Amino acid sequence: MIDQQTGGKDRGEKHFGPIDYLKITILVFALTALWSSLQSIILPVRLLAYVPESQKNTYLGLLTFTGLVVAMIVQPIAGTYSDFTDSRWGRRQPYILLGMLLTLIILPGIGLAKTYVGIFVVYCLLQIGSNTAQASYQAFIPELVPKDKRGLASGVKSVLGVLGGVALVRITAYFMGRYFVGGGEFWMWIALGALEVVILTATIITVLTVKEPPSGHRLGLTMPSIWRRFRIDFKVHRDYSWFLFAIALLGVPGTALQTYALYYLMDVFKIPNPASVTGNLLVVVGISLLVTAYPAGRLSDRVGRKPILVASGILGIAGILILFFSRNYMQIMFSGALLGIANGALLSAGWALATDFAVKGEEAKYLGFTELVMSAGTAVARLLGPVIDFFNRISQNLGYQVMLLVCLISLIAGIILIINIRHIKPSV
Repeated sequence: MIDQQTGGKDRGEKHFGPIDYLKITILVFALTALWSSLQSIILPVRLLAYVPESQKNTYLGLLTFTGLVVAMIVQPIAGTYSDFTDSRWGRRQPYILLGMLLTLIILPGIGLAKTYVGIFVVYCLLQIGSNTAQASYQAFIPELVPKDKRGLASGVKSVLGVLGGVALVRITAYFMGRYFVGGGEFWMWIALGALEVVILTATIITVLTVKEPPSGHRLGLTMPSIWRRFRIDFKVHRDYSWFLFAIALLGVPGTALQTYALYYLMDVFKIPNPASVTGNLLVVVGISLLVTAYPAGRLSDRVGRKPILVASGILGIAGILILFFSRNYMQIMFSGALLGIANGALLSAGWALATDFAVKGEEAKYLGFTELVMSAGTAVARLLGPVIDFFNRISQNLGYQVMLLVCLISLIAGIILIINIRHIKPSV
């Protein structure tokens, strides 16, 4: 088991072996599998039975936007409480166990719900459960990993997230391609069952193999003390504020393209089986992510986070331009590969930089706040649904062109903000 007896560089690398990187990040495999499968395949297909076809982007966008608002509320609260929780299981494990159990119990509701409102409620409850766990487990990297290896750990985290997304998205696409409105529900339940197995397995591994010592902290429940726990002085942490704005903007394109990929392929390219082709596209993106995430994380330990993040933004711009001018299947897949490489670098270097900014003893609060701002950026992407449908009514597929323009602007602005950050390289 991983035992946090000493911190950072003092422990030495010999106290943190290769298998330990997997133990502290395995949960991201399950959570990425869950949300990638739900938001890219299951929900877009399920909603077609309950919403008008001409407003499908609007309803999907509002659903996922509301879920992100819930996540933005839950993560910093759960993270801050875990920072100052004292229990014999440690600070993080009680919240991880509670959150993942809630997720396991609530997930079948996606299949049981028979109305848009029902799916809406279940989706928001899933956000509460999974983000309670996520807010706590993501503090493992800054707490347990030597400072000069956090880029490596972030790369492992990104790789596992990609593996979870690619494997389960493709499986889900296969099953949901056989599901149809009014029938084929067996295949939907197989898809949901696969997600349940993955979530349960990752939870058991995390709870049994990662050991924390009691923290000695107790969270006071008076309003002044709670406010002090949540507060971050951005005048002191000015570079952190630049980073937050940048990471929010750089995350917009990936979320927008993943969310509306199925409808984009359906409407722009008239693909008869968009669920299957969307699965193929996400596999290409995922493999590209997989190839990039680990080396990008390790490279950021050597050259710093900024160069990697700027390069990821430039590659993202290239990928979106190629997608805009794509006219066939292979061009679409090539743009997906570039976007995957860009996002792999963004995830690894971005998260490594977030852990660098996290203040010792308050890691979950800072990383929870980082997730909150990242969610704000992805919330903008979710709100593109009504925008897409509005412009599509003006001219066929104009809404999708507007979406791609917003993605380009977000990347350019994000690169500019990253350049303003003075943080160059983590100290060893």
